[in-house]
Amino acid sequence: MYHVSVQPLAATVLAYIRKHALLKAGDRVGVAVSGGTDSVALLRLLLELRSEIGVVLSVVHFNHQLRGAASDADEQFVADLAQHHKLDLHRESGDAAAYAAQKHLSIETAARELRYHYFRRLLEARLNRIATAHTLDDQAETVLLKISRGAGSRGLAGIYPQLAIPDSKSEATIVRPLLATRRRNLEIYLKSLGQPWREDASNRDLRHARNRVRHGILPRLERFLNPAVREALAETAEIARADEDYWQLELARLLPQVWTQQSARLKSTVLDALPLALQRRVVRAACESLGLRLEFHHVEEILALASSSAAKSTVLPAGWVMSRKKHDLCLERKPAAPASDYEYLLPVPGSAVVPEINSRLEAVLVPRNCVAGYNPDHLLKSAFLDKELRVRNWRPGDRFWPAHTKAPRKIKELLPGNDGTGFDRKLWPVVVDGSELVWVRGLPTPAKLQPRDGDEAAMIQEASLNNPTYPPQNLRR
Repeated sequence: MYHVSVQPLAATVLAYIRKHALLKAGDRVGVAVSGGTDSVALLRLLLELRSEIGVVLSVVHFNHQLRGAASDADEQFVADLAQHHKLDLHRESGDAAAYAAQKHLSIETAARELRYHYFRRLLEARLNRIATAHTLDDQAETVLLKISRGAGSRGLAGIYPQLAIPDSKSEATIVRPLLATRRRNLEIYLKSLGQPWREDASNRDLRHARNRVRHGILPRLERFLNPAVREALAETAEIARADEDYWQLELARLLPQVWTQQSARLKSTVLDALPLALQRRVVRAACESLGLRLEFHHVEEILALASSSAAKSTVLPAGWVMSRKKHDLCLERKPAAPASDYEYLLPVPGSAVVPEINSRLEAVLVPRNCVAGYNPDHLLKSAFLDKELRVRNWRPGDRFWPAHTKAPRKIKELLPGNDGTGFDRKLWPVVVDGSELVWVRGLPTPAKLQPRDGDEAAMIQEASLNNPTYPPQNLRR
């Protein structure tokens, strides 16, 4: 039976917590509160439910130092909220912008890494649960982004209700009690309590793909395709998660019959007898056991190798090669070859996959009404919209004129030093319009190519092809 104090929304959240066994009596739960709508609502809901569940609550806040006084005001707001409800506060700050520059990450990825590193330390020392405020809307956005990037069922599983800490012997987890709750219901709930929250202007920043999905694509899908599209996408994730749980059990049972990790061999005759769905999963799981993550076309090439007598081998990322030897497929890592030139088409807007540097470059549009909020050093003027640029590695003789410098210089003089092998430096990406260099990773765009105030603009972003699971990352220099 629910206590009288449990309101309808809290009852719904409690049912979700119990369905997925997210919290239990005695748990020490840190509620991650940024100050925004979702996290403040999560805190207030768990305050209502703590006696029902039997948990000990505290507040967790990480200040990413990205918005100056506004970030500090967010931190103070959260501190006041914790004090008002007589809750312990765990807080830390980190310079996400400096970390992004140091690690060559996007700002949002750097912020996420810093935040999740802090979460991990808390879970290893003081807490056994951290609750984050991911909502049904976040789930729908994630699934749609995964679909657009070509994800399989693993990607469609989206955000999991519970996330264990990799390589940790503890049973501490990150939990998401609001994954079945709409953001609009949280706003209604807070207003009914008279509870204020903080607004983060970066949530309207259309440079970020998630914000474009949130404020543009999903509202249009709701209007023109399906008013319940968010719920449908979240249900898709629920189905995919159940499928993944089943397949993981099947793989654990079957993989040792097909794959010998010590010798890195797949039994091609056993593999060929399996259903196609299992073949694909076995190949992917076998390679991942050695740290090799595959794209769909790599898996298909390996399966073709297993069933064909024509091809003898196929080249995989990171120097790996799968070779057919009698009745086995053998995975080997070849010595690194000298760096070779590459060049790919980059439409604006659009993207180009560059396997040589394990990256995808994306040219995105910045609407006219948003340009003023960007650093012009990251933008290209509207003349580049609807163009077809090319991304390639720099070549001897290339010259580039970054903003804030007096004259063009040779690329080899502008790049950082070698990494010991020289390969990373030789493969450093540039974007060209004809023979003119318009973008170089890590450098400001030329002053003459930057947009004027009030103009549309383009921006080039770089993302890693890898897909680590904790914390999720996107690399953009």
